[in-house]
Amino acid sequence: MLKLYTYYRSSAAYRVRIGLQLKQLAYESIPIHLARNGGEQLQDAYRAINPGALVPCLQDGETTLSQSLAILEYLDEKHPQQPLLPADAAGRARVRALALIVACDIHPINNLRVLKYLSSELAIADEARTRWYRHWVEEGLRVIEAHLTRDAQSGAFCHGDTPGLADCCLIPQVFNARRFKVDLNPYPLIVAIASRCADLPEFAAAHPDRQADAE
Repeated sequence: MLKLYTYYRSSAAYRVRIGLQLKQLAYESIPIHLARNGGEQLQDAYRAINPGALVPCLQDGETTLSQSLAILEYLDEKHPQQPLLPADAAGRARVRALALIVACDIHPINNLRVLKYLSSELAIADEARTRWYRHWVEEGLRVIEAHLTRDAQSGAFCHGDTPGLADCCLIPQVFNARRFKVDLNPYPLIVAIASRCADLPEFAAAHPDRQADAE
């Protein structure tokens, strides 16, 4: 059985949980608490599995994979049912671009270790740190909203009328935005897609509140 090293509130792990649910793949969830005991991801036992000391990490037999988008594309290639990427090259590129706006432009400068560094090493006040977070989320969501508005391929979901890789990335980012009280009113298409996804059992099952390690 697949093993997913995860943390309930990690948006990167959340992406993979959505992908696993959309593909109806059974997996064992192995929680790695990112705050307890100084961060379980930093302990030697987990670094031996993932030297990057991040979640998620997926084990499929002898294969161990890190990085959420690499994991999702691996799953898509190995289990092509319920594809996460379109069949055409232009569609695949568009979906990857939308996913990467989240995974490369928003998330890396707003994840837990960055926010901790701002506070502990640079002595940034909580209010200023929150402004940092909201600024970069708003910048990224503005770009995604513009693509959704402009591109004819937009549908009920990010690309067409079936959820895929871009939605796997967008929904966790929307969850985080709401958690940090980002104003989502300027992004009506994103909010509409998030609402449709929330109605799907696969997205509901992957939600942080539904995980065994949720606090």
